Amino acid sequence: PPRCCSARLSLAVLMFLGISVVYGLRVNLSVAMVAMVNATDPAGTRNTTADPACPLPSGPENSTQGWLLGAFFFGYLCTQIPGGYLAGHYGGKVFLGVGVFGTAVLTVLTPLAAGWGSRWLFALRALEGFGEGVTFPAMMAMWTRWAPPLERSFLISLSGSGGSFGACLALPLTGYICEQLGWPAVFYLCGGAGCLWFVFWCILVSDDPRTHRRISEQERDYIINSIGAQGKGHGWSLPLVSMGLSVPLWAIIVTQMCSNWSFYTLLTSLPTYMNDILHFDLQNGFLSALPYFCSVPVSLLSGVAADWLIMRQVFSITNVRKIFTFTLVLPALFLIAVCYAGCSHILTVTFLTLSTSLGGTSSAGVYVNQIDIAPYAGFLLGITNTFGTIPGVVAPIHTMAGWRTVFWVAAGINIGGAVIYMIFGSGKIQAWAVEEEEEDE
Repeated sequence: PPRCCSARLSLAVLMFLGISVVYGLRVNLSVAMVAMVNATDPAGTRNTTADPACPLPSGPENSTQGWLLGAFFFGYLCTQIPGGYLAGHYGGKVFLGVGVFGTAVLTVLTPLAAGWGSRWLFALRALEGFGEGVTFPAMMAMWTRWAPPLERSFLISLSGSGGSFGACLALPLTGYICEQLGWPAVFYLCGGAGCLWFVFWCILVSDDPRTHRRISEQERDYIINSIGAQGKGHGWSLPLVSMGLSVPLWAIIVTQMCSNWSFYTLLTSLPTYMNDILHFDLQNGFLSALPYFCSVPVSLLSGVAADWLIMRQVFSITNVRKIFTFTLVLPALFLIAVCYAGCSHILTVTFLTLSTSLGGTSSAGVYVNQIDIAPYAGFLLGITNTFGTIPGVVAPIHTMAGWRTVFWVAAGINIGGAVIYMIFGSGKIQAWAVEEEEEDE
């Protein structure tokens, strides 16, 4: 059945919008913090950015900012695995929806927490991460039931690219809102958008194509028959020992940790870099957003190309995943180039844009790979994302020390992850997953 106007495409679009919202909620503090430090008041006083010859040295204030930017990930680490496990058993609709809604409500309370002090703000951001941690594992658990094997790359790339689109919107809009309305308005508007999305999610989405009220019979049969037994929720027991000894799974874990290092470094600290090093004002949000804007079409085209290569049997699934993962080397090279762009604004923004946008190709590589190797992809994504979130805690804390070192370290880790995946990655369903699938059939 055609994908246009189908239930599975509608689900991907709603996921795209939901992930856009959660990334907007995640990064708004990155830009708003510049306004908060510059003493923007709720009445809408305009921000002024000093333009010294060199950025101020690192001190307690910068250390506090780093910890606040990383606070989100402390909570985010805690709910990935249990969220993926429960979403794989019960279905992901409730977990994804409540995760976004809870984070949105907490975001609205950010100005209140900021007024009480940095400790309260740290705790609130950690709680936001706690609520949002279930979203990506729940999304992958739903695609286990909804994504036909020959459409996985595109559907998952489309829904996952909402992260780049959300960052693309949030970075410039946050700067503009801070300039015009004051920084508290940022959190009220972003939180309100999340609550609005939750209403449409509850009305339009179903856990399973079997229970969807508006799906055509042709599409329902196509999805169920192409996915087979993998399209049902897993039981309470899982082969944890076999998972822990699985080399392809560890290849995914290590590679996601490596690719996330540079991604989270830029996601949380790019506005600060633009402000402190390149001396842009809060309008730098538009320049900070450019890399993520370009990443969306790259991610979508990668998904289409990967599905085409698999459908035409040009390459095996394993080789397709490795090809689109090895492209992580290119973002690393452009990240190194940033170190030597000097004070050239044009070169710096160009290299950062190329680095981030080309990183979108991995959405059709290692990111989709969990659903290839086992039927409980939500739980596996919870595991890999837990390890992959560690850079989100560590990277922002250390980015105030020396930017050249930051970019070199991120690039080296990126390349290391790509090499490890090329050696140990696999697109074949694993033996420890086949046994349970055969029992289900």
